[in-house]
Amino acid sequence: MTLPSAPGAHENGTGTPLVLLHAYPLSARMWACQLERLPGPAGDRARVITPDQRGFGAAELGTDAPSLDLVADDLARLLDGLGIDRAVVGGLSMGGYVTMAFARRHPDRLRGVLLADTKATLDTEPARANRLRVADAVQARGSVQLLVDEKIEDGLLGPATRPELVADVRSMIAKAAPGAVSWAQRAMAAREESLEVLAGLRVPAAVVVGEHDALTPVAEAQLMADLLPDAELTVIPSVGHLSSLEAPETFDAAVRELLARVGP
Repeated sequence: MTLPSAPGAHENGTGTPLVLLHAYPLSARMWACQLERLPGPAGDRARVITPDQRGFGAAELGTDAPSLDLVADDLARLLDGLGIDRAVVGGLSMGGYVTMAFARRHPDRLRGVLLADTKATLDTEPARANRLRVADAVQARGSVQLLVDEKIEDGLLGPATRPELVADVRSMIAKAAPGAVSWAQRAMAAREESLEVLAGLRVPAAVVVGEHDALTPVAEAQLMADLLPDAELTVIPSVGHLSSLEAPETFDAAVRELLARVGP
């Protein structure tokens, strides 16, 4: 079901509220499989909510200066509009960064946390400089074409990824708005470290990572799992950075285990 009050947000199911935040530079469409399957056969395991983040998909970018804190506050407003006080919040890559920003700014609204193929540490200086390079290039050209090949070559997907999935990811990247891409890169470059935030969380957590994730590798996932007081780590064999797309059954199993620990 599309949410009329939030363009680009969809929901399905009636159980524990579960928000899934998409990776950069994709959209909530990447969660289509989870939106369909995670609620369970009767729809009562989870109430899955998949919003587009600022500027991506059908969501408006606005005129605010780049900040992931603003995206976290967008989520708080979405939950308010849905009448949800507390939810399990999770995200992959950039969605994980937003999840940690949400945990920093709205910790009382969390029932559980899912962090997939992301990291709590800051970028290295070369990585930060590359984000700003991409932001400048996309803004100057008014096109995201340079991302279509560059993101795939950077290791967004594992080496054994099905050709049809590669094509689908290329399509999602190509549909990203240049303004959103530039804004998101600047926001990620300016994000805060989240190590202390994770250490202070007192809710069940799941950390998921692809074995061959070169962008946010297993060592970063292990660090987060070690910091979180109540976390389970899942390393998915033979996949890369987009683990939920590359191995949806294994990814979904980890999410179901988290939901079981959170309870109804």
